[in-house]
Amino acid sequence: MRNLFYLFYLFCLICSTNALAALTLTSPEIINGKTFNNEQLFNQWGCTGDNVSPELKWSDVPSGTKSFAITLYDPDASTGSGWWHWLVINIDSSARGLSSDAGNLKMPKLPKGARMITNDFGFAGYGGACPPEGAKPHQYQLTVYALDTDKITIPEHASGALAGYYILQHVIGKAVLTAPTNAR
Repeated sequence: MRNLFYLFYLFCLICSTNALAALTLTSPEIINGKTFNNEQLFNQWGCTGDNVSPELKWSDVPSGTKSFAITLYDPDASTGSGWWHWLVINIDSSARGLSSDAGNLKMPKLPKGARMITNDFGFAGYGGACPPEGAKPHQYQLTVYALDTDKITIPEHASGALAGYYILQHVIGKAVLTAPTNAR
């Protein structure tokens, strides 16, 4: 009986240390379960949006947060590995959001020290939703991650997959908004 108790205790300890703290993520432009508006859609590859990254706000930050990362990822892209639309790392722990169009390369509005990673369109910036013509709605995932490190150091032209790998090594909390869309 004593061994059973210790096994149960060990199981509970492992489960509690693997649990992520919950953040809260909101956006006036993207509502969880609702599609992107035209402003957030890509403006190339047959899509006719404005390619403006959405305004984001987060709260309920877990203790121990040293920085944040943001990703916009399409797991439904027909690549076998999804599609990275936007990746931002090294957002200072004091930040509680990003302004609209923060992913604009020509006039970035990111907090000091934050860095955008090359997306799957081939540039370091925001690349809005752009599912293929006639596709079923893709479930775009906009995620803010609370990290236990103040800085992620990766090569300048790192892939989204490599950035995702480094982000996931340091996650202590996350929040996701999912925006299904087949708009072009």
